Amino acid sequence: MDSEALLRRRQKAVARGVATAHPIFADRALGVRLRDVDGREYLDFAGGIGVLNVGHLHPRVTAAVRDQLERFSHTCFQVAMYETYVSLAERLNALTPGTFEKKTILLTTGVEAIENAVKIARAFTGRPAIVAFTHGFHGRTLMGMTLTGKAGVYKQAFGPFAPEVYHAPYPYPYRGWSTERALDALEELFRTVVAAERVAAVLIEPVLGEGGFVPAPADFLRALRRIADERGLLLVVDEIQSGFGRTGQMFAVEHAGVVPDLIAMAKSMAGGFPLSAVVGRADAMDAPATGGLGGTYAGHPLACAAAHAVLDVFQEERLLDRARAQGEQLRGRLGPLAARLPRMGEVRGLGPMIGLELVEDPATREPAPVRTRRVLDLARERGLLLLRAGTHDNVVRLLAPLVASEAELALGLDILAASLEDALA
Repeated sequence: MDSEALLRRRQKAVARGVATAHPIFADRALGVRLRDVDGREYLDFAGGIGVLNVGHLHPRVTAAVRDQLERFSHTCFQVAMYETYVSLAERLNALTPGTFEKKTILLTTGVEAIENAVKIARAFTGRPAIVAFTHGFHGRTLMGMTLTGKAGVYKQAFGPFAPEVYHAPYPYPYRGWSTERALDALEELFRTVVAAERVAAVLIEPVLGEGGFVPAPADFLRALRRIADERGLLLVVDEIQSGFGRTGQMFAVEHAGVVPDLIAMAKSMAGGFPLSAVVGRADAMDAPATGGLGGTYAGHPLACAAAHAVLDVFQEERLLDRARAQGEQLRGRLGPLAARLPRMGEVRGLGPMIGLELVEDPATREPAPVRTRRVLDLARERGLLLLRAGTHDNVVRLLAPLVASEAELALGLDILAASLEDALA
Protein backbone atom coordinates (compact mmCIF):
# COMPACT_ATOMS: atom_id res chain seq x y z
CA MET A 1 0.00 0.00 0.00
CA ASP A 2 1.37 3.44 -0.93
CA SER A 3 1.77 6.53 1.24
CA GLU A 4 -1.34 8.31 -0.02
CA ALA A 5 -3.58 5.37 0.85
CA LEU A 6 -1.93 5.02 4.26
CA LEU A 7 -2.37 8.76 4.91
CA ARG A 8 -6.10 8.43 4.27
CA ARG A 9 -6.29 5.52 6.70
CA ARG A 10 -4.25 7.45 9.27
CA GLN A 11 -6.61 10.42 9.11
CA LYS A 12 -9.56 8.19 9.91
CA ALA A 13 -7.91 6.02 12.56
CA VAL A 14 -5.29 8.09 14.41
CA ALA A 15 -6.00 10.98 16.79
CA ARG A 16 -5.45 14.43 15.28
CA GLY A 17 -3.13 15.46 18.13
CA VAL A 18 -0.36 13.15 16.91
CA ALA A 19 1.90 15.34 14.76
CA THR A 20 3.67 14.27 11.58
CA ALA A 21 7.00 15.80 10.57
CA HIS A 22 6.98 14.19 7.09
CA PRO A 23 4.15 12.61 5.03
CA ILE A 24 5.97 9.31 4.54
CA PHE A 25 5.62 5.77 5.87
CA ALA A 26 8.76 3.77 6.61
CA ASP A 27 9.25 0.35 5.07
CA ARG A 28 12.89 -0.50 5.85
CA ALA A 29 15.91 1.20 7.35
CA LEU A 30 19.55 0.34 7.86
CA GLY A 31 22.40 2.46 9.15
CA VAL A 32 21.87 6.03 7.94
CA ARG A 33 19.30 5.20 5.25
CA LEU A 34 15.52 4.80 5.38
CA ARG A 35 13.25 3.59 2.59
CA ASP A 36 9.54 4.38 2.49
CA VAL A 37 6.63 2.26 1.24
CA ASP A 38 6.80 4.02 -2.13
CA GLY A 39 10.38 2.85 -2.63
CA ARG A 40 12.04 6.24 -2.07
CA GLU A 41 15.27 6.23 -0.08
CA TYR A 42 16.39 8.95 2.31
CA LEU A 43 19.40 9.86 4.37
CA ASP A 44 17.93 9.95 7.85
CA PHE A 45 19.26 12.96 9.76
CA ALA A 46 16.25 12.90 12.09
CA GLY A 47 17.00 9.57 13.74
CA GLY A 48 13.59 9.07 15.33
CA ILE A 49 14.12 12.42 17.11
CA GLY A 50 17.67 11.76 18.22
CA VAL A 51 17.19 8.10 19.14
CA LEU A 52 19.47 6.47 16.59
CA ASN A 53 23.00 7.66 17.31
CA VAL A 54 24.22 4.16 16.34
CA GLY A 55 21.98 4.14 13.26
CA HIS A 56 19.09 1.91 12.22
CA LEU A 57 19.41 -1.78 13.03
CA HIS A 58 23.04 -1.80 14.08
CA PRO A 59 24.06 -5.49 13.87
CA ARG A 60 25.35 -5.53 17.45
CA VAL A 61 22.03 -4.21 18.72
CA THR A 62 19.85 -6.56 16.67
CA ALA A 63 21.96 -9.58 17.66
CA ALA A 64 21.74 -8.71 21.35
CA VAL A 65 17.96 -8.22 21.22
CA ARG A 66 17.48 -11.43 19.25
CA ASP A 67 19.51 -13.38 21.79
CA GLN A 68 17.52 -11.94 24.69
CA LEU A 69 14.20 -12.60 22.96
CA GLU A 70 15.07 -16.27 22.70
CA ARG A 71 15.56 -16.41 26.49
CA PHE A 72 12.62 -14.35 27.80
CA SER A 73 10.87 -11.15 26.80
CA HIS A 74 9.44 -9.83 30.08
CA THR A 75 9.25 -10.61 33.77
CA CYS A 76 8.98 -7.13 35.34
CA PHE A 77 12.13 -6.45 37.33
CA GLN A 78 10.07 -5.99 40.51
CA VAL A 79 8.77 -9.57 40.13
CA ALA A 80 11.73 -11.56 38.83
CA MET A 81 15.02 -9.72 38.47
CA TYR A 82 17.59 -10.22 35.68
CA GLU A 83 21.31 -9.64 35.52
CA THR A 84 21.28 -7.28 32.54
CA TYR A 85 19.39 -4.64 34.52
CA VAL A 86 21.98 -4.75 37.30
CA SER A 87 24.99 -4.80 34.97
CA LEU A 88 23.59 -1.91 32.92
CA ALA A 89 23.11 0.11 36.12
CA GLU A 90 26.75 -0.66 37.00
CA ARG A 91 27.93 0.53 33.59
CA LEU A 92 25.91 3.75 33.77
CA ASN A 93 27.14 4.47 37.29
CA ALA A 94 30.71 4.20 36.03
CA LEU A 95 30.06 6.13 32.81
CA THR A 96 28.43 9.27 34.20
CA PRO A 97 30.37 12.25 35.61
CA GLY A 98 31.37 12.24 39.27
CA THR A 99 33.58 10.07 41.48
CA PHE A 100 31.03 9.70 44.28
CA GLU A 101 29.00 6.54 44.79
CA LYS A 102 26.08 6.37 42.36
CA LYS A 103 22.94 4.37 41.80
CA THR A 104 20.57 3.98 38.84
CA ILE A 105 16.93 3.34 38.14
CA LEU A 106 15.93 2.13 34.68
CA LEU A 107 12.63 3.26 33.19
CA THR A 108 10.92 3.40 29.80
CA THR A 109 10.57 6.93 28.40
CA GLY A 110 12.37 10.23 28.76
CA VAL A 111 9.53 11.93 30.58
CA GLU A 112 9.35 8.98 32.98
CA ALA A 113 12.98 9.65 33.86
CA ILE A 114 12.18 13.33 34.43
CA GLU A 115 9.20 12.54 36.66
CA ASN A 116 11.28 10.16 38.75
CA ALA A 117 14.12 12.64 39.04
CA VAL A 118 11.61 15.12 40.48
CA LYS A 119 10.32 12.50 42.93
CA ILE A 120 13.86 11.64 44.02
CA ALA A 121 14.84 15.28 44.48
CA ARG A 122 11.75 16.02 46.57
CA ALA A 123 12.20 12.92 48.69
CA PHE A 124 15.87 13.68 49.31
CA THR A 125 15.55 17.38 50.15
CA GLY A 126 12.12 17.39 51.74
CA ARG A 127 11.34 20.46 49.62
CA PRO A 128 8.47 20.88 47.14
CA ALA A 129 9.60 23.33 44.44
CA ILE A 130 11.34 22.69 41.12
CA VAL A 131 12.92 25.38 38.97
CA ALA A 132 13.08 24.73 35.22
CA PHE A 133 13.91 27.05 32.34
CA THR A 134 12.20 28.81 29.47
CA HIS A 135 12.45 27.10 26.06
CA GLY A 136 13.11 23.75 27.77
CA PHE A 137 11.20 20.61 26.83
CA HIS A 138 10.76 17.80 29.35
CA GLY A 139 7.91 15.67 28.00
CA ARG A 140 4.17 15.39 27.58
CA THR A 141 2.86 14.03 30.89
CA LEU A 142 1.31 16.45 33.38
CA MET A 143 4.62 17.04 35.16
CA GLY A 144 6.55 17.04 31.89
CA MET A 145 4.25 19.66 30.37
CA THR A 146 4.46 21.77 33.51
CA LEU A 147 8.25 21.69 33.47
CA THR A 148 8.37 22.49 29.74
CA GLY A 149 9.14 26.13 29.10
CA LYS A 150 7.17 26.40 25.87
CA ALA A 151 3.42 26.88 25.66
CA GLY A 152 1.57 26.56 22.34
CA VAL A 153 0.65 23.06 21.25
CA TYR A 154 2.50 21.36 24.10
CA LYS A 155 0.26 22.89 26.76
CA GLN A 156 -2.78 24.16 24.79
CA ALA A 157 -5.95 23.34 26.83
CA PHE A 158 -4.35 20.68 29.03
CA GLY A 159 -4.19 22.54 32.35
CA PRO A 160 -4.34 23.03 35.25
CA PHE A 161 -0.73 22.03 35.64
CA ALA A 162 1.30 20.60 38.50
CA PRO A 163 1.98 22.98 41.38
CA GLU A 164 5.34 24.19 42.70
CA VAL A 165 7.07 24.43 39.32
CA TYR A 166 8.75 27.72 38.42
CA HIS A 167 10.57 28.93 35.32
CA ALA A 168 13.66 31.08 34.97
CA PRO A 169 15.08 32.42 31.67
CA TYR A 170 17.44 30.10 29.81
CA PRO A 171 20.69 31.78 28.68
CA TYR A 172 20.11 32.31 24.96
CA PRO A 173 22.70 34.83 23.69
CA TYR A 174 21.28 35.11 20.17
CA ARG A 175 17.98 36.25 21.71
CA GLY A 176 19.56 38.62 24.23
CA TRP A 177 19.89 36.38 27.28
CA SER A 178 23.50 36.29 28.46
CA THR A 179 24.77 34.23 31.36
CA GLU A 180 24.84 37.32 33.57
CA ARG A 181 21.32 38.35 32.70
CA ALA A 182 19.94 34.82 33.17
CA LEU A 183 21.65 34.45 36.57
CA ASP A 184 20.26 37.81 37.68
CA ALA A 185 16.79 36.63 36.68
CA LEU A 186 17.24 33.38 38.62
CA GLU A 187 18.22 35.29 41.76
CA GLU A 188 15.22 37.58 41.22
CA LEU A 189 13.02 34.48 41.05
CA PHE A 190 14.43 33.33 44.40
CA ARG A 191 13.79 36.76 45.92
CA THR A 192 10.31 37.40 44.60
CA VAL A 193 8.57 34.16 43.60
CA VAL A 194 9.96 31.11 45.39
CA ALA A 195 12.61 31.13 48.10
CA ALA A 196 15.64 28.98 47.30
CA GLU A 197 15.14 27.23 50.65
CA ARG A 198 11.92 25.72 49.25
CA VAL A 199 13.52 24.50 46.02
CA ALA A 200 14.34 20.80 45.74
CA ALA A 201 16.11 20.97 42.39
CA VAL A 202 17.07 23.06 39.41
CA LEU A 203 16.40 21.14 36.18
CA ILE A 204 18.13 22.12 32.94
CA GLU A 205 18.96 20.79 29.49
CA PRO A 206 22.70 21.41 28.92
CA VAL A 207 21.68 21.87 25.28
CA LEU A 208 18.08 22.77 24.51
CA GLY A 209 16.51 20.06 22.38
CA GLU A 210 13.03 21.04 21.21
CA GLY A 211 13.93 24.57 22.28
CA GLY A 212 16.33 25.02 19.38
CA PHE A 213 19.72 23.36 20.07
CA VAL A 214 20.99 26.21 22.24
CA PRO A 215 23.94 25.16 24.43
CA ALA A 216 23.89 26.51 27.98
CA PRO A 217 27.14 28.48 28.42
CA ALA A 218 29.70 26.63 30.50
CA ASP A 219 29.92 29.49 33.01
CA PHE A 220 26.15 29.35 33.50
CA LEU A 221 26.22 25.61 34.26
CA ARG A 222 29.12 26.13 36.66
CA ALA A 223 27.15 28.89 38.38
CA LEU A 224 24.16 26.54 38.78
CA ARG A 225 26.47 23.98 40.41
CA ARG A 226 27.67 26.64 42.85
CA ILE A 227 24.12 27.81 43.59
CA ALA A 228 22.96 24.24 44.20
CA ASP A 229 25.81 23.66 46.66
CA GLU A 230 25.24 26.94 48.49
CA ARG A 231 21.45 26.62 48.69
CA GLY A 232 21.22 22.90 49.48
CA LEU A 233 19.31 21.92 46.36
CA LEU A 234 20.05 19.39 43.62
CA LEU A 235 21.31 20.09 40.12
CA VAL A 236 19.45 17.81 37.71
CA VAL A 237 20.37 17.71 34.02
CA ASP A 238 18.12 16.47 31.24
CA GLU A 239 20.42 14.66 28.81
CA ILE A 240 17.59 12.89 27.02
CA GLN A 241 18.43 14.35 23.60
CA SER A 242 21.97 15.60 24.22
CA GLY A 243 23.32 12.40 25.78
CA PHE A 244 25.05 9.32 24.38
CA GLY A 245 27.60 11.08 22.25
CA ARG A 246 25.34 13.56 20.52
CA THR A 247 27.65 16.47 21.40
CA GLY A 248 31.01 14.70 21.12
CA GLN A 249 31.06 13.84 24.83
CA MET A 250 29.02 11.02 26.27
CA PHE A 251 26.99 13.67 28.11
CA ALA A 252 26.80 17.33 27.12
CA VAL A 253 27.31 18.60 30.66
CA GLU A 254 30.87 17.24 30.51
CA HIS A 255 31.86 20.06 28.15
CA ALA A 256 31.46 22.45 31.10
CA GLY A 257 33.29 20.21 33.57
CA VAL A 258 30.18 20.20 35.75
CA VAL A 259 29.08 17.20 37.81
CA PRO A 260 25.30 17.11 38.36
CA ASP A 261 23.57 15.36 41.23
CA LEU A 262 21.14 13.51 38.94
CA ILE A 263 21.12 12.84 35.19
CA ALA A 264 17.99 11.89 33.26
CA MET A 265 18.71 10.04 30.03
CA ALA A 266 16.82 8.16 27.31
CA LYS A 267 16.57 8.32 23.49
CA SER A 268 19.84 6.93 22.04
CA MET A 269 20.77 4.81 25.05
CA ALA A 270 19.12 1.69 23.60
CA GLY A 271 19.42 2.12 19.84
CA GLY A 272 15.72 2.49 19.14
CA PHE A 273 14.27 0.45 22.00
CA PRO A 274 12.31 2.25 24.75
CA LEU A 275 14.60 2.74 27.73
CA SER A 276 15.44 5.60 30.05
CA ALA A 277 17.28 6.06 33.31
CA VAL A 278 17.99 8.33 36.22
CA VAL A 279 21.58 8.09 37.46
CA GLY A 280 22.93 10.01 40.40
CA ARG A 281 24.27 10.33 43.90
CA ALA A 282 23.55 7.19 45.86
CA ASP A 283 22.29 9.07 48.91
CA ALA A 284 19.77 10.98 46.80
CA MET A 285 18.76 7.96 44.72
CA ASP A 286 18.07 5.99 47.90
CA ALA A 287 15.82 8.68 49.40
CA PRO A 288 12.50 7.20 48.18
CA ALA A 289 11.34 4.25 50.27
CA THR A 290 11.14 0.78 48.76
CA GLY A 291 8.21 0.63 46.35
CA GLY A 292 8.33 4.33 45.53
CA LEU A 293 10.14 3.80 42.24
CA GLY A 294 9.56 1.34 39.43
CA GLY A 295 7.26 0.51 36.54
CA THR A 296 5.82 -2.53 34.77
CA TYR A 297 8.00 -2.17 31.68
CA ALA A 298 10.79 -0.20 33.34
CA GLY A 299 14.20 -1.53 32.34
CA HIS A 300 12.66 -4.00 29.87
CA PRO A 301 14.96 -6.98 29.15
CA LEU A 302 15.06 -6.37 25.39
CA ALA A 303 15.92 -2.71 25.91
CA CYS A 304 18.62 -3.57 28.46
CA ALA A 305 20.20 -5.97 25.96
CA ALA A 306 20.10 -3.24 23.32
CA ALA A 307 21.67 -0.68 25.68
CA HIS A 308 24.57 -2.98 26.49
CA ALA A 309 25.16 -3.40 22.76
CA VAL A 310 25.03 0.37 22.23
CA LEU A 311 27.71 0.91 24.87
CA ASP A 312 29.83 -1.79 23.26
CA VAL A 313 29.48 -0.04 19.88
CA PHE A 314 30.61 3.25 21.41
CA GLN A 315 33.77 1.58 22.65
CA GLU A 316 34.57 -0.64 19.67
CA GLU A 317 33.79 1.92 16.95
CA ARG A 318 35.18 4.92 18.86
CA LEU A 319 31.93 6.80 18.34
CA LEU A 320 32.91 9.78 20.46
CA ASP A 321 35.91 10.40 18.22
CA ARG A 322 33.68 10.00 15.17
CA ALA A 323 31.15 12.41 16.69
CA ARG A 324 33.82 15.08 17.14
CA ALA A 325 35.02 14.61 13.57
CA GLN A 326 31.43 14.82 12.36
CA GLY A 327 30.99 18.10 14.22
CA GLU A 328 34.08 19.53 12.52
CA GLN A 329 32.83 18.42 9.11
CA LEU A 330 29.42 20.00 9.70
CA ARG A 331 30.85 23.31 10.89
CA GLY A 332 33.39 23.40 8.10
CA ARG A 333 30.56 23.34 5.56
CA LEU A 334 27.85 25.31 7.38
CA GLY A 335 30.01 28.23 8.54
CA PRO A 336 30.90 29.44 5.03
CA LEU A 337 27.32 28.77 3.89
CA ALA A 338 25.96 31.01 6.65
CA ALA A 339 28.35 33.76 5.58
CA ARG A 340 26.72 33.69 2.13
CA LEU A 341 23.12 33.36 3.37
CA PRO A 342 22.31 36.12 5.89
CA ARG A 343 18.98 34.51 6.75
CA MET A 344 20.98 31.71 8.39
CA GLY A 345 20.99 33.84 11.51
CA GLU A 346 23.09 31.53 13.67
CA VAL A 347 24.87 28.21 13.37
CA ARG A 348 25.33 26.83 16.89
CA GLY A 349 25.69 23.72 18.99
CA LEU A 350 28.20 21.33 20.49
CA GLY A 351 29.94 18.71 18.38
CA PRO A 352 27.50 17.32 15.79
CA MET A 353 24.44 18.55 17.73
CA ILE A 354 24.03 21.61 15.51
CA GLY A 355 21.05 23.88 14.95
CA LEU A 356 20.56 26.49 12.24
CA GLU A 357 18.35 29.37 13.38
CA LEU A 358 16.69 30.91 10.32
CA VAL A 359 15.42 34.49 10.29
CA GLU A 360 13.62 36.80 7.89
CA ASP A 361 15.95 39.69 8.62
CA PRO A 362 19.41 39.31 10.21
CA ALA A 363 19.08 42.80 11.70
CA THR A 364 15.75 42.30 13.49
CA ARG A 365 16.21 38.52 13.87
CA GLU A 366 12.54 37.98 13.08
CA PRO A 367 12.00 34.19 13.11
CA ALA A 368 11.36 32.49 9.75
CA PRO A 369 9.23 29.41 10.50
CA VAL A 370 7.70 29.22 7.01
CA ARG A 371 11.12 29.20 5.36
CA THR A 372 12.27 26.60 7.88
CA ARG A 373 9.38 24.33 6.94
CA ARG A 374 10.30 24.91 3.29
CA VAL A 375 13.89 23.77 3.95
CA LEU A 376 12.61 20.51 5.43
CA ASP A 377 10.23 19.89 2.52
CA LEU A 378 12.87 20.63 -0.12
CA ALA A 379 15.40 18.43 1.63
CA ARG A 380 12.94 15.54 1.83
CA GLU A 381 12.16 15.87 -1.89
CA ARG A 382 15.91 15.58 -2.53
CA GLY A 383 16.32 12.57 -0.22
CA LEU A 384 17.20 13.96 3.22
CA LEU A 385 15.06 13.80 6.38
CA LEU A 386 15.46 16.67 8.84
CA LEU A 387 13.57 18.07 11.82
CA ARG A 388 12.95 21.57 13.04
CA ALA A 389 12.87 22.93 16.56
CA GLY A 390 12.83 26.16 18.53
CA THR A 391 10.15 28.12 20.32
CA HIS A 392 9.37 29.79 16.99
CA ASP A 393 9.81 26.60 14.89
CA ASN A 394 12.62 28.31 13.00
CA VAL A 395 15.60 26.08 13.78
CA VAL A 396 16.78 23.26 11.51
CA ARG A 397 18.33 20.61 13.75
CA LEU A 398 20.86 18.04 12.62
CA LEU A 399 20.70 14.57 14.16
CA ALA A 400 22.76 12.47 11.79
CA PRO A 401 23.67 9.05 13.21
CA LEU A 402 27.18 9.04 14.62
CA VAL A 403 27.95 6.00 12.46
CA ALA A 404 27.44 8.05 9.27
CA SER A 405 30.43 7.94 6.97
CA GLU A 406 32.19 11.09 5.81
CA ALA A 407 30.70 10.54 2.34
CA GLU A 408 27.16 10.12 3.68
CA LEU A 409 27.53 13.25 5.76
CA ALA A 410 28.88 15.17 2.77
CA LEU A 411 25.93 14.06 0.63
CA GLY A 412 23.50 15.15 3.32
CA LEU A 413 25.23 18.51 3.55
CA ASP A 414 25.00 18.95 -0.22
CA ILE A 415 21.24 18.42 -0.05
CA LEU A 416 20.91 20.70 2.96
CA ALA A 417 22.92 23.46 1.31
CA ALA A 418 20.84 23.33 -1.87
CA SER A 419 17.62 23.39 0.16
CA LEU A 420 18.78 26.33 2.26
CA GLU A 421 19.83 28.29 -0.82
CA ASP A 422 16.41 27.77 -2.43
CA ALA A 423 14.36 28.46 0.70
CA LEU A 424 16.34 31.50 1.88
CA ALA A 425 16.73 33.20 -1.49
